[in-house]
Order: sequence, then structure tokens, then C-alpha cells
Amino acid sequence: MFIDERSYNYNMKRTRRNEHIRERLLDAGLDFFSKQGYNGTGIKEIVDAVGVPKGSFYNYFSSKEDFAANIIRHYAEGYWREWSTYFLEGPDDDSLSALRYSFERMIEKHKESDVKAGCIVGNLGAEISESSEICRNAMQTVLKEWRERFAKYVLIAQAQGTVRNDISAEELADIFCSVWEGSLLRMKIENSTDPLKRCINLMFDKFF
Repeated sequence: MFIDERSYNYNMKRTRRNEHIRERLLDAGLDFFSKQGYNGTGIKEIVDAVGVPKGSFYNYFSSKEDFAANIIRHYAEGYWREWSTYFLEGPDDDSLSALRYSFERMIEKHKESDVKAGCIVGNLGAEISESSEICRNAMQTVLKEWRERFAKYVLIAQAQGTVRNDISAEELADIFCSVWEGSLLRMKIENSTDPLKRCINLMFDKFF
């Protein structure tokens, strides 16, 4: 089968360019939604920030609602990659200590940020979860994935004897994620990372 190398290279470059524009739109949308909320942000603001025509936005997303659902997934993927990096920097043989270290690093990052935006999942959940089914489904999916991943490391810590065994790893993970999300909301309201610090100290010193 004959392949036109010039056409192939052109298509590959075009695909990479399209992926790059899509990522830039998601990054810009995440920034605007974090600062202004879903209802306070217009598509024109986002495309102007990225420098693309408004019409091209719909080559990547079918609607603003679809865009928001993709932002939720985009945020979750980035959050998990960053958290996993921090976790791997922690002690190799102590899962609980590695968990604590990873969240302490996340707190440091929030502290360095000029805008204590909290968690986009929680923010959008409060704003549009009742009115948008596709966004609500995206939120439920990423929260479930976070709990399952966290529970895996809690289970390891239970096997290492550093975490209580009278409550299942899944339930412990569910409770922790709920407390952490609430602390992120408090951080946004108070413009301070103190709620996150109290959350970590309480959960890791007293609860686990």
C-alpha cells in the first residue's frame, strides 16, 4: 500500500496542532471556571484568551456544558498525576507516611498559589450539578476514581499495620475524600490553607 509521506506528515502535524489547541482551551477554561465560575464565564473570554476563533471552539466541544465536563476530567487527570508524583517521593516502605507526605506537598502548592481556588470538582458541583447531568456524571466518575485509588494505598497501609482495620479501606478512603473536599471549600472561603492543614493533622494523627 502506497502512503503519501507529505500527506501523512501534514495530517500528523494537523493532529498535534488540534490536540494542542484543545489542551489550551481546557487549561484556559479551567483557569476561568476556577476564578469566575461556570455561569460567570463566557466562551468568548476563553477563545480570546487562547487566540482562536469562537467558531473553532465547536470543533472540539459540542457545547459549554460538554466543555465543562471535559474540564472536570482534564483537571482530575492533572491532579492525579501530580499527586502520584508526590506520593512516589515519599517513603517506599510506609504507605501511610507516603500518603501524608503527598497531601502535605499538595498543601504547599495551594499555599504558593495567589488564588485559593479550591477544587474545580467541588466548585462546579455546588454550581451546576443539579442542572447538568453530563457534568454531574463526570464529577461522580472522577470522585469514584480518586476514592478507589486512595483506598488502594490505605489497604497497603492496613497490611503494614499502620492503619486501623476495624473500618474497610474503601470506607476510610470515602471519609477522607469527603473531609478533604470540605477542607478545600473552607480554604477557598477563608483564603487560607489552614483548613487543609487541620484536615491532614486530624485524619493522619487521630483517624487512621
